[in-house]
Amino acid sequence: MEVGIVGKPNVGKSTLFNALTLLDATMAPYPFTTVKPNRGVATVRVPCPHTERGTPCTPGNAACRNGTRWVPVSLVDVAGLVPGAHEGRGLGNQFLNDLSVADGFIQVVDATGATDAEGSAVPPGSQDPAAEVGWLGDELTYWVAGLFEREFDRQVRKVELEGVKVEEFLERRLTGLKITPASIQIALREAPIDRVHPSTWTTEDLRGLARALLDAAKPRSVALNKCDRIPTERAAELADGLAPIPAVATSAEAELTLRRAAKTGLVLYSPGDAEFHVPDPSRLSPAQARALEELRALLRRWGSTGVQRLLESMVFERLRQVVVFPVEDETHWTDSKGRVLPDAFLVPAGTPVRAVAYRVHTDLGEHFIRAIDGRTHRALAADHPVDPGSVLRIVARR
Repeated sequence: MEVGIVGKPNVGKSTLFNALTLLDATMAPYPFTTVKPNRGVATVRVPCPHTERGTPCTPGNAACRNGTRWVPVSLVDVAGLVPGAHEGRGLGNQFLNDLSVADGFIQVVDATGATDAEGSAVPPGSQDPAAEVGWLGDELTYWVAGLFEREFDRQVRKVELEGVKVEEFLERRLTGLKITPASIQIALREAPIDRVHPSTWTTEDLRGLARALLDAAKPRSVALNKCDRIPTERAAELADGLAPIPAVATSAEAELTLRRAAKTGLVLYSPGDAEFHVPDPSRLSPAQARALEELRALLRRWGSTGVQRLLESMVFERLRQVVVFPVEDETHWTDSKGRVLPDAFLVPAGTPVRAVAYRVHTDLGEHFIRAIDGRTHRALAADHPVDPGSVLRIVARR
């Protein structure tokens, strides 16, 4: 699973990416700092099942700290988008192609309204952050609709003559975009188009279908970034105006500063927390002490920097992911090496347990017999939907 970080230039996309991954992607206060996409790994939090038994876990792919498991999520930060990107303006075509495999988008906007559509600095408040949320949605819609329009007339005539289902036609057209058949079905129900006669579809029909597909297959959340520079009432007003697209007030710069300070041991801070501690104030320079007091005031005002909450709301609420813990011994919750709960994986809610087996290893899926619930020890059939936080043993033919 991959989450794309999108938005116009110079709104803090790379700062947010760095805060979530600590990879130090290039940052600068001018447009198109990012040219090639930055890729990295962030993490989301879930309770670790080891606390139910009091036996320490042996983390493999997902760290465990104080009973919280930090499960990896792939991120991609792409070049800034400007109006007309679907026509090739700015780095538009590259931007859109880089996003093709993202499962969902976090759009970063400058909540202070101090950057224009091209990403250049302007007086604070002179731009409407809600407007850029609208035109970015339009750009994504035009991009997907444009994929339909290539040789569209010739192909839909063939579809009608051969009696091909429109769902199958769309699935072929959308290969490579990670749009599932289920999402196509949802979009066809939402978009008012003639499913039997696609040759009658107009440009507006295609755009309506593209918009419905994006809503169903690639949900979007908004980071109201630089929230430390606006009143809390303004952030609430912006979030209300963007509904039903969820929005979270964030300060990517503050989160990045805190994570870097924690990495060097200057502070004790866990992403998403409402506070931090300074273990040895004597290590701080006067400038560092002042900066940390400003950060403390920000956390008191907002409850957190919003960055971790934003990612987790995207993963768990928008993308409806759950975490599963595969094991080889359902009694002791260990793998073949005796490690307790070594791995944790994100899968879509409702995923059948056999699909989880494929996620762990192709051979387990191919030779699947059953799964066993590590808590109840009940055998589960191949199509049984996985529960959040499941501890599962996969039984397969050797």
